[in-house]
Amino acid sequence: MYWFKFYVFFNVLILTVLALHVSRVRIKEKTPNGDGGKVSLKKAIRSHVNGVEHVTAFGLLILALAADTNTIILATLVIGFTIARVVHAAGMLNVSAALRVSAASITYLAEVAGLIVLGSQLLT
Repeated sequence: MYWFKFYVFFNVLILTVLALHVSRVRIKEKTPNGDGGKVSLKKAIRSHVNGVEHVTAFGLLILALAADTNTIILATLVIGFTIARVVHAAGMLNVSAALRVSAASITYLAEVAGLIVLGSQLLT
């Protein structure tokens, strides 16, 4: 369960930072609801929502894997995914296509690798 707790701690921290960024941009742009057509607010909201989408699904996967998976595999999945989410958020907020694409690729790779591990466990 250590790696699941590690995952939850760092990924909830990332999502909290992104949510705080949305609030900061809302205050700056004086837009209490929606995005007001403001590009900076659209980027902040989308970055946060993208994180929620991936963190939630991958969290369920890590929880399912936590009991029966080799520690090295679990650690690699959790650390790789977490780093990818930080880099992806930075890429979305700073409009760095290369960072965003690289991080999205690592995110998908971690998700598929986790699914392969879970699938193999289900078959045995």
